[in-house]
Amino acid sequence: WGFVTCGPNEALVVSGCCHMKPLLVPGGRAFVWPSIQRVQRISLNTMTLQVESPTVYTSQGVPISVTGIAQVKIQGQNEDMLLTACEQFLGKSESEIQHIALVTLEGHQRAIMGSMTVEEIYKDRKKFSKQVFEVASSDLVNMGITVVSYTLKDIRDEEVPAASHGPLSNLRGNKVDYVNKIIF
Repeated sequence: WGFVTCGPNEALVVSGCCHMKPLLVPGGRAFVWPSIQRVQRISLNTMTLQVESPTVYTSQGVPISVTGIAQVKIQGQNEDMLLTACEQFLGKSESEIQHIALVTLEGHQRAIMGSMTVEEIYKDRKKFSKQVFEVASSDLVNMGITVVSYTLKDIRDEEVPAASHGPLSNLRGNKVDYVNKIIF
């Protein structure tokens, strides 16, 4: 006979006798009948993901690499989202959950990169970050994961000869003509 407790950074999932659907207890306690009910835990910690997208061609055909930083977490305050997360991730380690979220975010980051020009990505980082955030959020929410934040950390030229400066260095100097020469 006993009470089981958990900290504010995890949720208890009680299943078995006396519950039609699992009892979800984010950061609290629950009474559990030994041998009749089962208790599992799921982490509600915020996870920091470094989203790398190497050598992606923009809408102009210019190869660039982008690094983004995302903060994601399983939402413990919304019971429907927590139930969805339990269906998807209960029994998985935090690193497995991170990997699934990372792969999803990387796919969306690459798709947004391919739909924008180098100039748009470099000069309007907020627009790029907002698009990745919105598209990834709508997908991850279906897994019970909330994207807390997403920021663009770094943009790099790819496969640019050492003699040339590359499209990004020219954009830094407000010389967009170089990009147009490469493409057209």
